[in-house]
Amino acid sequence: MSGRRAARIARIGAASVLCAVALLGGCRRRETSVQIGDRTQVLHRSIGPDPGDLDPHLATQANDYAVLSALFEGLVDEDPVDLHPVPGVARRWDISPEGLTYTFHLRPDARWSNGEPVTAADFVASWRRMLSPSLGAENASLLYILAGAESFNRGTGDFGSVGVAAPDPHTLRVRLEHPAPDFLSMLNQPAWWPVHLPTLQRFGAATERGHPWALPGRLVGNGPFVLTAWRPAQEIVVTASPTYWDAAHVRLRAIHFHLIDALDAEERAFRAGQLHLTEALPPGKVETYRAEAPQFLRIDPLLGTYYYRVNVRRPGLDDPRVRRALALAIDRSALVARILRGGQQVATTFTPPGLSGYAPAPGQSFDPAAARSLLAAAGHADGAGLPEFELLYNTSEAHREIAEAVQEMWRRELGVRIRLVNQDLKSTLAARRTGNYDLLRSSWIADYQDPSAFLDTMRSDSGNNDTGWSNPDYDAAIFAASRTLDPAARDALYAKAENLLLQESPIIPLYHYTHVFLIAPSVRGWYPTLLDHHPYRAVSLKP
Repeated sequence: MSGRRAARIARIGAASVLCAVALLGGCRRRETSVQIGDRTQVLHRSIGPDPGDLDPHLATQANDYAVLSALFEGLVDEDPVDLHPVPGVARRWDISPEGLTYTFHLRPDARWSNGEPVTAADFVASWRRMLSPSLGAENASLLYILAGAESFNRGTGDFGSVGVAAPDPHTLRVRLEHPAPDFLSMLNQPAWWPVHLPTLQRFGAATERGHPWALPGRLVGNGPFVLTAWRPAQEIVVTASPTYWDAAHVRLRAIHFHLIDALDAEERAFRAGQLHLTEALPPGKVETYRAEAPQFLRIDPLLGTYYYRVNVRRPGLDDPRVRRALALAIDRSALVARILRGGQQVATTFTPPGLSGYAPAPGQSFDPAAARSLLAAAGHADGAGLPEFELLYNTSEAHREIAEAVQEMWRRELGVRIRLVNQDLKSTLAARRTGNYDLLRSSWIADYQDPSAFLDTMRSDSGNNDTGWSNPDYDAAIFAASRTLDPAARDALYAKAENLLLQESPIIPLYHYTHVFLIAPSVRGWYPTLLDHHPYRAVSLKP
């Protein structure tokens, strides 16, 4: 790969690593730009295509988080093994008896990458920016847990009434709208992370989008690494930050995030010794690795759902019977067994298993007879009268294979015509924001382990909805659930909301994720976690 010096794997064991992963391709020494087991402590991982944005307040994609978590740190961090909240910028915190007031005590030695102290005022200013209506942050609603935040974000309230204050540089006082047992875990979403406002203001108003501040040589962060290079469609490079408060315990000297949106190319790069970690693995090669190189194959749990987003503003798709017919005509078991083959689970609900005992009733099982009946009731038997719908997906062999299979199921079972449209990730994100799609491949990976992490995204006012769907009963159930402390009653309200969502089908879940990827044996501290979060301060490479 251009821009990096090739180095020969010369240590005992390194050659055998490459031989094993060659998978019947023969064993020979080769030039490579990564030493799979190395003493350099430079990690090479693939994260798929270019991130949408390295502004944490505008980031919406999983690969955004992969880079941003190296560059920024919030009040709390995560334990690398089970992700329970541990001190971050805040060295400790106090919680009032009724669970409404949190007082965070910030580290005096927390620093931005330019050497300036990280203060409580930085968090206040950053949260004000995140909630500012002019910014239009898709994840602004995640901060609605703060008292007064929703009114300010909607333009009907003053920031002075939002529940956050900085009585001194190292004390941050937070007042919640209602008790939230998962509040500390929620703080690990980039929407809550601080940004260095003076840096943003060098390039324009901090509450306007599109500022070129999140670039090498400009971005000022407070995480364990600093942004060194960003070569679009090639790689992002971060290097260890000397100003990070815990720099002495960060083992990695640098991380190269390789931007590869083709799964086959990613797998070849791993085989060539150019990557320690892949983001994914072509489904067709899972069984080969299971049989011939299982030491490199990882299949970790992942709290996420792969689904199709439906634009309910489009003719034909504005009828819930048509949308539900599409949902019931998909044989998800065939997708999982024949295409994916990585332990994924059929998704008949939006929320996946593993959410603290929450277990909604299946809502979109495969039932082609019921699907045909619904379509006929809507006046479209055998697809008559319906336009040809476009199914938009971002570039990926797996997305294409799934889309082709679903296209055929809808033709065979319903007579519905689908045209597949492939675009790069940034284009599909733009189409989502503007509503310029019929059906859109989507995914949601949870930021914390609670049903609200999924169901809140489909509220009428959520910046992550983007379907045009709105249901006041759904919104009311979500509102009541968020303010209910009894676990059983809370789950019942979320189940009521999810049933409404699945019956009206503005989204069509296909499967619940596992994370199927390749990892070199030299990588240490990369534990299986439900959120696929891996605090880089705990990661190292074993020689």
